[in-house]
Amino acid sequence: MEFREIRKKFLDYFKDRAHEIVPSSSLVPRDDPTLLFTNAGMVQFKRAFLGEEKRGYTRAASSQKCVRAGGKHNDLDNVGYTPRHHTFFEMLGNFSFGDYFKEEAIVWAWELLTEGYGLDPGRLRVSVYREDDEAHRIWEDKIGVPGAHIVRLGEKDNFWAMGETGPCGPCSEIHIDQGDAVGCGKPGCAPGCDCDRYLEIWNLVFTQFDRLPDGTLEPLPKPNIDTGMGLERISAVVQGVTSNYDTDLFREIIARTEDLAGKGYGGGRKQDVAFRVIADHARSVAFLIGDGVMPSNEGRGYVLRRIIRRAIRFGQVLGIDDAFLHRVCSTVIDVMGPDYEELIRSRSFIEGVVRNEEKRFSDTLHYGMRVLSEEIEGLKAAGADTIPGRVAFKLYDTYGLSPDIVQDVAREEGLKVDMEGYEEAMARQRAQSQRSWKGSGEEEIPDCYRKILARGVSSRFSYDETRISGARILALVVDGAETTEAGTGTVARVILDRTPFYGRAGGQVGDTGWLHAPGGRFRVEETVKIGQDLIVHEGVVESGVLTSGSEVLAEIDEERRRAVACNHSATHLLHAALREVLGDHVKQAGSLVTPDRLRFDFSHFTRVSAENLREVETLVNRHIRENLPITVQEMSREDAMKTGAMAIFEERYGDRVRLVTAGEDVSRELCGGTHTNRTGNIGLFRIVGETAVAANVRRIEALTGETALLYDQEQEQRLRRLSALLKTPPEQAADRLERLLKDYRDKEREVESLKAKLLTRRSEDLLAGIREIGGVKVLAREFEADSPAALRESADRIRDKLGSGIALLGAKAEGKAMLVCVVTKDLTARFRAGEIIRELAPLVGGKGGGRPDMAQGGGTRPEGLPDALEGLYGIVEKGAASSA
Repeated sequence: MEFREIRKKFLDYFKDRAHEIVPSSSLVPRDDPTLLFTNAGMVQFKRAFLGEEKRGYTRAASSQKCVRAGGKHNDLDNVGYTPRHHTFFEMLGNFSFGDYFKEEAIVWAWELLTEGYGLDPGRLRVSVYREDDEAHRIWEDKIGVPGAHIVRLGEKDNFWAMGETGPCGPCSEIHIDQGDAVGCGKPGCAPGCDCDRYLEIWNLVFTQFDRLPDGTLEPLPKPNIDTGMGLERISAVVQGVTSNYDTDLFREIIARTEDLAGKGYGGGRKQDVAFRVIADHARSVAFLIGDGVMPSNEGRGYVLRRIIRRAIRFGQVLGIDDAFLHRVCSTVIDVMGPDYEELIRSRSFIEGVVRNEEKRFSDTLHYGMRVLSEEIEGLKAAGADTIPGRVAFKLYDTYGLSPDIVQDVAREEGLKVDMEGYEEAMARQRAQSQRSWKGSGEEEIPDCYRKILARGVSSRFSYDETRISGARILALVVDGAETTEAGTGTVARVILDRTPFYGRAGGQVGDTGWLHAPGGRFRVEETVKIGQDLIVHEGVVESGVLTSGSEVLAEIDEERRRAVACNHSATHLLHAALREVLGDHVKQAGSLVTPDRLRFDFSHFTRVSAENLREVETLVNRHIRENLPITVQEMSREDAMKTGAMAIFEERYGDRVRLVTAGEDVSRELCGGTHTNRTGNIGLFRIVGETAVAANVRRIEALTGETALLYDQEQEQRLRRLSALLKTPPEQAADRLERLLKDYRDKEREVESLKAKLLTRRSEDLLAGIREIGGVKVLAREFEADSPAALRESADRIRDKLGSGIALLGAKAEGKAMLVCVVTKDLTARFRAGEIIRELAPLVGGKGGGRPDMAQGGGTRPEGLPDALEGLYGIVEKGAASSA
C-alpha cells in the first residue's frame, strides 16, 4: 500500500463516519502567536476547541503539514540519527468538537488499524494516562486488549499539551511491537521505553482542559477529541520497513541525492545519516518556502536558514561541493506536488530561493568548516573533549555555522559542545542588538473578545453597501471590558451584527466613518478584524450615548473607501505586471493599502533595474487605460484554485473565497479586500520607490490617481525650477547638468593640483628653518591648515624631504590648536612621535598620541602653540644628550 493510498484510506474512513475532510492549513499558524510553525493537526482547530469559533461541523479529519524545528517541539538535532525523527511530516488526525469522546475515538482507531490497514492485533500495545481509568476500561472491556498489553504512564508520556498554554488533556497511545531485533533486550521493556521496539503510531488525545499562562487547567466548554498519526510512521509499518526513510515517501528523494553524490544509501552510518538529513530537510525547505517563509536571521526565517545550511553541510559529507539542494527540493515537488498544488505553483520560486541561499552560504561554509577543523585538531592535541561555547558562537556569528552544524561535526569527532557557554554568548549579543523573537502569527485575542466569541457573537460584513440602517449593537467594549453603554467623549469599541465597514486585514486598512444612533453619534476612527468572526469599530462617542442592543445607521467614509479600493486593485495589476516582467517566481510577500499610497512586498532575488521598473509601470498604466472590468465571484476554495488564481502567503482562506479578476486573463487572485469595478477608475499609477526588505524580498511603493498626479506635478515643478537655475529648456537640463558637473570635476582636480604645488613650495620654505641637534635634523613650525588631515599631509611631505629627522607642525583653527609630529624610521628607536605628542599636547590644553613614526594631538588653548613648538627642541636636546 503506497503512501497516497494510506492517506486516502484514513480520510475516507472518517468521511464515512460523518467527518468533514478539512484541507491542511499553512505551516505558518495564523491564529496562534505562541507557535513558530504548525506542529500538529489540531493547531488550525484551536479556537474551535476553546469555544471561540463556531464551525459548520462538529467532526473533522485532515492530513496536516507539520514542522517541528524550533520552540518546545524541536526534532532538528535528532533528524538523520534515528529512523523516525523528522522536521517535516504529515499528521493524520480526526477531531471532535464536543461531539463524540473517548469510546468512539478508541473503537475507530482500533478498527482502522486492524481491519483497514490489516495490522496484527497481537502486535499492538496501548498506553493510557495513569489516572485515566475510563480509557483503560474501554481498551480492556470494549476492545478486548489483554490487560498485560495496556500500560499506565505518567504526565510526561501520556498527558498532551500543544504548547506552554492552550488545549491539553490525557491521552492514549497505540504502539506496535517491532520485535526483539530493534529492542533494548531488557526484561522490563514495554511502551514508554526509549528503545525502538515499541513504536508509537497513533496518539489519541482526550482534550478536556485549557492550560492558562499561570498553569491552571480550566475545563473546556465541551470535551474534545484530537488524534494524531504520522503518515511517515504508519507508512513504514504498513509497508513492512523499520525506517521511515525506507518508505516510498523518501525513496525518490534519496535516489536523487545518490545521483548528485555519486554514492549509494546504505554505504555506512556516517554517509547514511547525511542522506537522511538531506531528504528530510529538503522536504521542510520546499514546504516552508512554499508557505511563504523566507530565510533570514530571526524567527521562522532563522529556523529555515538553519535547516538549509545543515542540509548543505551534510552534502559536503557526501562530497557534494556544488549547489545541489535546490535540485533535491525539485524532486520533493515531483513527489509531493500531486497532493499539494502550492508546491507546483511555486516551483520556480522555491528553487530560486534555495539556489540563492546556497550561493550565499557556500563560501562561508567552506571557510567556517576549515576553522572548525583547526579548532578540533587543537582541542584533541590538548586532550580536551569539549568545543568551548565562545568558539561555537564565533563560528555562528562570523561564518554562519549554526550550533546544530557544530554539534553534528562534534558528534562525528567524539566531542561535545559547551552549549551553555554558547547560549551565554548569544544572550549577550541579543542584549546588545535588542533583537529577539516576539511571537508570530496574529496577536493574541484579548480576554474580552474571547468571552464575546465564546457566546457565539459574530459580525457579517457587506461588501456592496456603504450605508446600513438597522444594524444592532451586539457588544460595547470600554477600557478592555464589556459594558452596556458609552457616553460623550468615551473611547470605545463597537461590535455590530452586520456592517459596511471593512476590518483591517490582508494589508488593507480598515474603514472609517460614523455610527448614527437615535441618542448619539460615534466617529469610527479604525475598523479591525478579530479572528475570523468579529469586526470591531474603534473610535469615540462624539455626542449622546450608545447602548448595547440598540440599532444604528452605519455609514462609511465613501471617498476614502474609493481611494483604498483603487489602490488595492492597483496592487493586483502590479503583481501581475511583476510576474510578466520578472518571472513567475514573483509572489506577494506582504502589502499595505491605504487611501493615499500602496506598498507591495514580493519575492525576488536581486534589485529590480530601472528599465524593468519602467516596464512594469508602463504595463500597469496600459491596463488602466484599457478600463478593464474587475469582477468578484464567491465560490469554494477548491473551485477557485482550479481557475489558476494566485493565493497570497499571508492570507488565511476559509472554505468559501472571493475570486477577484481583472480583465479576462490579466489578473486572478483570491482576495477578501475591497476593489473598484473597472481599472480605469485607478486613473494613473506611479512607482516612487524600490528597496530591499529582507533576503529575497523586495518592496515597491507606489501612488495612484490624484495622488500620483500631484506627485508628477511636483516632479515637473522641480524640473522647471532646475531648468531655470541652469538657464536651459527642461528637455536639455540633464545634458546641461552633466556638462556643469564635468567642468566642476575638472576644476576640482586643477585646484587640488595647485594646492599640492603650493604645499610643496611651502614645505621647501619651511625646510629653511631646520635646526640640527646632536646630529638630528629638527623642525618645529606653525602652519596654515584647516583640518588635521591637511596638517598630516604637510607633515608627510616634510618628512619625505627631511630624509632623516623629526618635525612638529602646529596650526590654529576655529579657536583650537592642532599638532602633528613625524619621526623618520631610522630615529624611532630613540625618539617616538607618540611620546613627544603626549608630552607637548598639555601645553595647548589637550592630549594626544599615536605611532612611533607619526602622532597627533590638539587642545583648546591655541595661545600655547608657540610654547609647544619650542618644546620639541628641548625634548630632542635631552634625548641627544642621554644618547651621548
